[in-house]
Amino acid sequence: MKVNIEIDCTPEEARAFMGLPDVSEANSVYVDSLTKAMKGVSSPDQLQDFAKHLAPMGQMGMQMFQNFMSGGMGSAGDRKKPSDD
Repeated sequence: MKVNIEIDCTPEEARAFMGLPDVSEANSVYVDSLTKAMKGVSSPDQLQDFAKHLAPMGQMGMQMFQNFMSGGMGSAGDRKKPSDD
């Protein structure tokens, strides 16, 4: 049996429904600071240095995240599916 549920709501309504906090104010502060920082970037080298400050672990951090996600997906796929009787 397959059941599809479609919910039509705004992102704010979805956050409230799921009990997630409203982070719009923190997001606007983050976007403003990122915009100000990017105004001073005028070359690819400066952009690369800026990116290193944003993600100190860089490629290694991304690889760790990918491994974490693929490990979780692998263990979810290992579960036996119930038979369709």
